[in-house]
Amino acid sequence: KPGEQKRSKEPSSLQCMHLAVVACGDRLEETLIMLKSAVLFSNRRLCFHIFAEDSLKPEFGKKLKEWPSSYTKKFEYNIYPITFSVGNAQEWKKLFKPCAAQRLFLPVILKDVDSLLYVDTDVLFLRPIDDIWHILKEFNSTQLAAMAPEHEIPKIGWYSRFARHPYYGTTGINSGVMLMNLTRIRNTQFKNSMIPSGLTWEEMLYPLYQKYKNYITWGDQDLLNIIFYFNPECLYVFPCQWNYRPDHCMYGSNCKGAEEEGVSILHGNRGVYHDDKQPTFKALYEVIRDFPFEDNLFQSLYYPLQSKFLDTVHTLCGRIPQVFLKQIEKTMKKVYENRVIVYLGANHRY
Repeated sequence: KPGEQKRSKEPSSLQCMHLAVVACGDRLEETLIMLKSAVLFSNRRLCFHIFAEDSLKPEFGKKLKEWPSSYTKKFEYNIYPITFSVGNAQEWKKLFKPCAAQRLFLPVILKDVDSLLYVDTDVLFLRPIDDIWHILKEFNSTQLAAMAPEHEIPKIGWYSRFARHPYYGTTGINSGVMLMNLTRIRNTQFKNSMIPSGLTWEEMLYPLYQKYKNYITWGDQDLLNIIFYFNPECLYVFPCQWNYRPDHCMYGSNCKGAEEEGVSILHGNRGVYHDDKQPTFKALYEVIRDFPFEDNLFQSLYYPLQSKFLDTVHTLCGRIPQVFLKQIEKTMKKVYENRVIVYLGANHRY
């Protein structure tokens, strides 16, 4: 029929990489820059699941439509209201940061999605999402989620020094980048500290919160730490370069993976994109924010980044610029090579 889209053989939800984010308050720009970094470098199609307060919803739709078609054709998106399926919605909404607890409910809300990458709004991709998406294939038969450690060194880690509740491993885990097999999460009975038999993910959330709410500081991240403390076999731990935070360089460089391979995903927590405490993080954020979509990546992104980094060499994180530049340089070379091959191939036909 006219105007009807051609259906591909398999539903688009299987063909694309699913990325979820929760945006409330003043996080509109930050979220858009995160989505921009995802689209700039990724190869496979992306499906964005944006959970937003009502006041932000029209803005997201408007801004995403302003992107050039060469980029908008690389993704589809849905915008959802903030909803909590169990317990007191107001209580969940106020837990830690506004709406952050929404991520706990993604397996319940996105019933048709098999696997998903959740990220905080203050995350930037410095290489294709395809590369972290491949980690799903590395899960063993019991693993259903992947996160990075909260810290590399127990003696300066937050959980190992201050936590008043159970947490995963020796330093806890950080939930700012979380890869999930939602099908497995929905089908698993989780061990817990409340009843001897297992509970489903949805059954467990509210009683767990009620039990530990007086002891948790970091909201939903603490709840995830408690869940995986009781179910360690369910977690795949990926290395720190997939969730690289100021903590990894402000106390001296303590993320070996980033030193070897470069930062894959940058996580500018504690507002470092918007103040002057960590100029290296801020430089990356501003360069991706200001990059004009159709421009040359090396000219309009990589070179400005290099020159901004020269101003940060006096800072603890700025002393190791290669850690921040290595992956992004590699990614750009690949993007450039692919374009040249496509261009040559197109010309060759004539």
